[in-house]
Amino acid sequence: MKYWLLKSEPDTWSWENQVDEGPSMWDGVRNYQARNNLMKMKKKDLCFFYHSVSEKKIIGIVEVVKEFYPDPTDTSGKFVVVNVKARNKLKRPVSLEEIKSVNKLSGIALIKQSRLSVMPISKSEWIEILKISSS
Repeated sequence: MKYWLLKSEPDTWSWENQVDEGPSMWDGVRNYQARNNLMKMKKKDLCFFYHSVSEKKIIGIVEVVKEFYPDPTDTSGKFVVVNVKARNKLKRPVSLEEIKSVNKLSGIALIKQSRLSVMPISKSEWIEILKISSS
């Protein structure tokens, strides 16, 4: 199993939307590196659900339930989607500010490639973020 982080603007697609919708497409990705990351995802991989822009915090965890296929919202045919479903909300949200303050997370893609919307998370980073959420 691999771990990921998916970013969404809460005004566009929020954690609440994801919970209410059930299993749904993660669409609209128009960056090649983010697309390549979607293509690496496998069923049962886990992803942090991150509210970007106005909130900048990890809210919950979603699970990949369908591997990549063509994004029906992309007329160029170059981009893909995966389907994800909500697993659980974090005990408490973890802010970008908190993540930046933890030495063990200094190499996380969220800091190094802040504009990337789909990024890998190492197992140790995953565990550290869960610890922060539980504190």
